[in-house]
Amino acid sequence: MSEEVPGTWRQLRQYWAVMTVLAGGVLVGAVSIYLAASLLPTAVRDIGGDQLYAWNMTVYLVGQVVAAMLAANVLRRAGAQGAYVTGFGLFAVGSVICTVAPTMPIMLIGRGLQGLGAGLLTGLGFALIQATLPAALWSRGSAVISAMFGLGNFVGPALGGTLAQAGAWRWAFGALTVLAIALGALAARVLRTIQLPAGGAAPRIPRWALVLVVAAVASLSVASLTDSAPLIVALVITAAIMAVGFVVVEGRSSTRVLPASTYRRGSAMRWIYLTIAVLASSVAVETFLPLFGQQLGDLPPVAAGFYGAALSLGWALTQVWSASAHGRRANALMLGGPAVLVIGLAVLAVTIAADASIGLVVGWLVVLVLAGSGIGMAMPHLTVRAMSSAEDQAEAQQAAASIATVLTMGTASGAAVAGLLVNLGQPNLETSARYLLAGFALIAVVGIATAKRLTARRYEPVAVDSMA
Repeated sequence: MSEEVPGTWRQLRQYWAVMTVLAGGVLVGAVSIYLAASLLPTAVRDIGGDQLYAWNMTVYLVGQVVAAMLAANVLRRAGAQGAYVTGFGLFAVGSVICTVAPTMPIMLIGRGLQGLGAGLLTGLGFALIQATLPAALWSRGSAVISAMFGLGNFVGPALGGTLAQAGAWRWAFGALTVLAIALGALAARVLRTIQLPAGGAAPRIPRWALVLVVAAVASLSVASLTDSAPLIVALVITAAIMAVGFVVVEGRSSTRVLPASTYRRGSAMRWIYLTIAVLASSVAVETFLPLFGQQLGDLPPVAAGFYGAALSLGWALTQVWSASAHGRRANALMLGGPAVLVIGLAVLAVTIAADASIGLVVGWLVVLVLAGSGIGMAMPHLTVRAMSSAEDQAEAQQAAASIATVLTMGTASGAAVAGLLVNLGQPNLETSARYLLAGFALIAVVGIATAKRLTARRYEPVAVDSMA
């Protein structure tokens, strides 16, 4: 069977209402991450709790990972309309709590609920592409949804920074509440007629796999928050053991997070998910780029903020172009994407320096956009390859939802590793920057290896009916 030629953007516009819901769900979660990061310094001055500051991201990411892992289960149990209303509802309630939070512990409750809602919405976004669009539009639909990560990473700091500077940080969370409610209402109307293909009873919740993943992410997150070398080593080892345990449990269990074919010898699915995880994890470097821009490049805060969105901007812009490729060109983009990312991060690691000239600082921005383009080159084709490699309809739904699970796990793990690498370089900020960029360049090398294993295999897409 030959690979289907992608449809056109004009054809995708016929599904604008559904795509607004799917893309909007991913967007609110992406905006929330960086918006909160921009607002929290101002919020701490108002409500206190600076000792709990770093836990805002950890609580959010853990909630996001948990919900993303359960997205396929919720979709099968509640249907498309019920699952989306639940996701937007959780996010809206969490945003309301953040809006009115009088203390940091209350804020953490809101951030946890936001993370649960965002993780569920992200998982549903990818799962519903397979169920609501014809296969010829999967690459373009995936590109639009993935682009929301880049757009959110751009809008979040800009909106958060502006409102924080005006002392109106609560209004930012209020705006997220209104957006979530509006999108939830649209989802209830647009998705009420969507009937998912029959696939048997809803699967059981993979409890042990869930516990092991949360433990691994939490261990890495705590490791990034401490300065104790022995504790860091212990936590990293714990995270590694939990990750290995997850693979072992998944491989032997009948109730899994990832499709069963992922663990079969000769399966391409494992290489797809590993490549996605590596690419997603690299975005974590953005968390520290505004700091490096201010301290090493002597940039004002507003200008430095653009450095925090440059990688995602390259990702978002490039995949709109990349989505039209197919066949050998798609294979070349999947393999070339991680290579471009490695080169970009390596160049930054070599050239990063204190008291940099304005020309060098501008060069960093260009290289960041180019590095992000490596993610955009590969990501749409990786998501389509996952959805079209499933063995049946039920596995196709799980494979699509698992894309978000892997993205979220990669992002959460990357954020923890980024904090750990920066801490290892302290107190010298230039050393921290080099550790961070060089470390993720090495991680991206793994992506080249996994993409090579994937593209070396003959690709025969499985015909799986969609609802469109």
